[in-house]
Amino acid sequence: MKRTGVFICHCGVNIAGTVDVKKVVEELAKEPGVAHSEDYVYMCSDPGQNLIEQAIKEKKLDNIVVACCSPNLHETTFRNTAKRAGLNAFTCEIANIREQCSWVHKDKAKATPKAIKITKSTVKRAQKNEALEPLSVPVTRKALVIGAGIAGIQSALDMANTGFEVILVERSPSIGGHMSQLSETFPTLDCSQCILTPRMVEASKHPKIKLMTYSEVQEVTGYVGNFKVKILRKPTYVDASKCNLCDECTKVCPVVVPNEFDLGLTGRRAIYIPFPQAIPASYTLDDKNCPELSQIIACGKCADVCKVKAIDYDQKPQIIEEEVGVIVVATGFDLYDKEMMAEYGYGKYADVIDGLQFERMLSASGPTKGKVLRPSDHKEPKEVVFIQCSGSRDPEQHYAYCSKICCMYTAKHAMLYKHHVHDGQAYIFYIDIRSGGKGYEEFVQRAVEEDGVIYLRGKVSRIFEEKGKIKVWGVDTLAGKSVEIDADLVVLAQAMRPSKGAGELAKKLKLGLDKDGFLAEAHPKLRPVESVTAGMFLAGAAQAPKDIPDAAGQASGAAAKAIMILSQERLFHAPTVAKVVKNLCTGCGMCVVVCPYDAIAPKDGKVEVNEVLCEGCGTCTATCLRSAIQVKNLSQHQVHEMIRACLGG
Repeated sequence: MKRTGVFICHCGVNIAGTVDVKKVVEELAKEPGVAHSEDYVYMCSDPGQNLIEQAIKEKKLDNIVVACCSPNLHETTFRNTAKRAGLNAFTCEIANIREQCSWVHKDKAKATPKAIKITKSTVKRAQKNEALEPLSVPVTRKALVIGAGIAGIQSALDMANTGFEVILVERSPSIGGHMSQLSETFPTLDCSQCILTPRMVEASKHPKIKLMTYSEVQEVTGYVGNFKVKILRKPTYVDASKCNLCDECTKVCPVVVPNEFDLGLTGRRAIYIPFPQAIPASYTLDDKNCPELSQIIACGKCADVCKVKAIDYDQKPQIIEEEVGVIVVATGFDLYDKEMMAEYGYGKYADVIDGLQFERMLSASGPTKGKVLRPSDHKEPKEVVFIQCSGSRDPEQHYAYCSKICCMYTAKHAMLYKHHVHDGQAYIFYIDIRSGGKGYEEFVQRAVEEDGVIYLRGKVSRIFEEKGKIKVWGVDTLAGKSVEIDADLVVLAQAMRPSKGAGELAKKLKLGLDKDGFLAEAHPKLRPVESVTAGMFLAGAAQAPKDIPDAAGQASGAAAKAIMILSQERLFHAPTVAKVVKNLCTGCGMCVVVCPYDAIAPKDGKVEVNEVLCEGCGTCTATCLRSAIQVKNLSQHQVHEMIRACLGG
């Protein structure tokens, strides 16, 4: 019989506070095949690991079991320890007696027997383990970045500047994302375009970056290091190589539709450039609104005036296939639909707008050329009410989470409003102020002390129109009084939500979503930029609400993780994957259907496992009626032995 070593960790009081560790050591020492049983306060520490190494060598152990915390945290640590002592890494197993035992019990009399059973069952598994070697595959040294806001641009530049090729895909006609719509940024009040445009230009001119705007990812197959991607490039119906940006086409276009970039505050033609600093600086013909393309009427006016013949109505969508090694997802955010805020009068009153609309109003290149004007009559508003947490922190009606940036951008809006309208008065209704960032608290204080912004702690109960004014009824909970303001303009700090289409993309990429619909990270503390799918990384507000510094920082973190993969010639994959017993397999395909990783495919009347795609989850094993497919080092025989140990048999 193989000689097994068992090592029980106290984990301070995390385990020892609820489990009688000494008793576990004593009981495991009696288990058949256990040649050594020992405990230590912190088994993952250097002395603890040295203790394991020494025991392996002195006791001539064949395999080891470490009873400690989750294998997600320290499985690699202890397998490397076993390897240093001369054992195969996959002869080491972890018995989770913290998360699955001590943390869910208060009674030591119940937790201790359970810890003994968990550890015994893991010993049974370890004694049947095979010595395995990691699988390896070559790496395609190219990256895909999905989304070209500030996070996507930053991530792409970091990887490209390291020498790797990057494909940067953006579904809009221009890169830049929501940051390009901003006027200034807090807390320094830098011009948004002044700091963003150089990055946009650098990304567009970089020899290692292939920019694909007006494009969307259609399909992703493969695995870490070797993804195959299909990208739909939508037609712009304009040949950018011929276009000289004379702008004659927009002058004759008869169609005017709401301008998405100005959030409906202005109109645009059916042929347009999104904004003056757009990259690429090229026209796009909106096929949904162009009468020629939609065949509503024969138009063709833009083609008639184009002297260089850049208009091409015959352009077709293209499917472009690429092979990449890693994928960074930076799909950004959208604001919560304002139509959902009927209680605040949005959609009913023209002078109730959201924060991004106010940003466009403040922008020198915006619809009002930097002047603050009421949408209803284009007059300067003298009293403006800003409402924070509009759609956020409201689990009963809207979103439960905090959108993080609203406190800061509302303070910025109020401050900039006072800079534009010196005799105006700004009011901010707030629940509480969250200003956690470098220079953020000082920025909020500046809004109050230097610009005379009045903060009212309380929620707005009703908004209605009366005699050309927007009546705002609320309460000041600090003063204990009701508040009534005759406002000229109301600005809602709408909640940040995942961008439209992010859920659909997550399905294509097989990424997890959290309860709020944002992309889920592999671990909130230790792996915040990694997704649950190997080789795919998260950046910016795709993962959670973020301001610009946080988005850029996470983008660089995602790029660094991606570079770790791209810089290797080969990748190694855990060998604990499914294997097919060919003489038992009937080729029924049940395992093919249930595999969540698409790792199993029919072949020659049987099935075959793509070992690199397989994550060893065991779904196939549970489905197969003939036991023809089993996970290495977690065979059905091992599972039965583990169950017997837990039942005391």
